Amino acid sequence: MRVAVVAPDKFKGSLSAGEAAAAIERGLRSAWPDGLETRALPMADGGEGTVDAFVAAGAQRIVRAVRGPLGRPTQAAFALDGTVAVIEMSAASGLALLAPNEYDALRSTTYGTGELIAAAAGAGARRIVVGIGGSATNDGGAGALEALGVRLLDEHGSSLGPGGGALARLAQIDLAGLDAHLRDITIEVAADVDNPLLGPRGASAVFGPQKGASAEGVAQLDAALTRFADVTASTLGEDLRDRPGAGAAGGLGFALCAFLNAQSRPGVDIVADLRGLPAALAGATWCFTGEGSIDAQTLRGKTVAGVARLARAAGVPTIAFAGRIEPEAESELAPAGVVTVPIADGPMPAEQALYGAASLLERAAARTARLLSVDWCGASPKAR
Repeated sequence: MRVAVVAPDKFKGSLSAGEAAAAIERGLRSAWPDGLETRALPMADGGEGTVDAFVAAGAQRIVRAVRGPLGRPTQAAFALDGTVAVIEMSAASGLALLAPNEYDALRSTTYGTGELIAAAAGAGARRIVVGIGGSATNDGGAGALEALGVRLLDEHGSSLGPGGGALARLAQIDLAGLDAHLRDITIEVAADVDNPLLGPRGASAVFGPQKGASAEGVAQLDAALTRFADVTASTLGEDLRDRPGAGAAGGLGFALCAFLNAQSRPGVDIVADLRGLPAALAGATWCFTGEGSIDAQTLRGKTVAGVARLARAAGVPTIAFAGRIEPEAESELAPAGVVTVPIADGPMPAEQALYGAASLLERAAARTARLLSVDWCGASPKAR
């Protein structure tokens, strides 16, 4: 009996993780019609597609109206599986919600992300995973804290305006109104960056420019976040500005860790634990994963690398499918026992590849399965 763990990420622009898993399963079954057990676990790394991956596995999708990064109302969804909620901050506070000419790192706010956290707590979640990729914000998580009842005040006792720039006027943090439900909730931050909050590797310097901050704006934001970190340290008696990951999502990682006692881990590790991937790999013959592009980013905590690491620990060989494979990434993954397989079966325009991704992935899985069954000594094909 062959046992195949099928754990791909989404193929961005063409297939959700669930659709990718289904295509791989179809290909494997067409080549191995008998003696095959599949364990499908659509995966994600905490970024875009994480909620969809959990919904595909049976979680409930809950939609709420929240404030977008510039305050406009928007609809954002989170996944609820029993008492576990999975949130993508990009759904409420993401760069994709803005037109390029609207990018404004000084004014954008994480308030909507805080509203999603409150909604998940109100829906009965006792463990909340917050994926914090794709943000439009650089407010240190101040907006999210305000949505949860924290008051950020200037020297006159007035509330600050939205955005990271306003934190330059911060004088006092009032925690009296912080949502009491959060005290009994475990919050995990799914992040794949280890940047501190401040300085040349901090949130403003590294990520601010891609969110519309000029050189002057970067300096202004770093100074404002320094003020936020100073007042936070005096309020809480603990300084977390240098904690790895504090600078993730424009400093949202800092706020969640400092005020909500959140723990930060690579997103793929959190998702793997929640989905039960280590247990699924036990006794498996092969692990099949994949994503749209296997490149330098793959090696920095993305799904394929994370799945492959867990498969290697379980002694299971890994096959990784992708629409595009960079040679350098392929070379880096090979020592970890990963064989990368492009899904295109010939030259074709990118639009055609995206449109036909499901068929291409299915055929690539079938070809790979047949190859794995070849007896190179000349006997009939056999199970491996």
